[in-house]
Amino acid sequence: MGNQIEKNLVHIHKLLANGEFIEAMETYLHDDVELREANGEAKVGKKFCVKFEDDFIKNDLKEFVGYKVGNYAVQGNFSFYDAVMTLKLNDGSTMVSEQAVATEWKDDKIYRERYYHA
Repeated sequence: MGNQIEKNLVHIHKLLANGEFIEAMETYLHDDVELREANGEAKVGKKFCVKFEDDFIKNDLKEFVGYKVGNYAVQGNFSFYDAVMTLKLNDGSTMVSEQAVATEWKDDKIYRERYYHA
């Protein structure tokens, strides 16, 4: 396997595949992270992002179904990958999110990340 960023990315994918979203965020988000969903406003700061995700899990998520990564690439301090995430929500709906994810890394942590959904 390649550099440290690639090793971290592969580990993140394993955590996400097991539904361990908070552990992945606690471990790999930079303190000054910016996460952005498509054209939405950026969520800024590790503490804010982890709390936002934890609130979603506690209030909206009924069941984690799966997270499957397709392909990924790492070049310099940037990585890209595609994935499909499936969740069952408390309102009875099933959310299937096809994602392309672009990440900028700093100090081997996720510094800026943008999710493009279909």
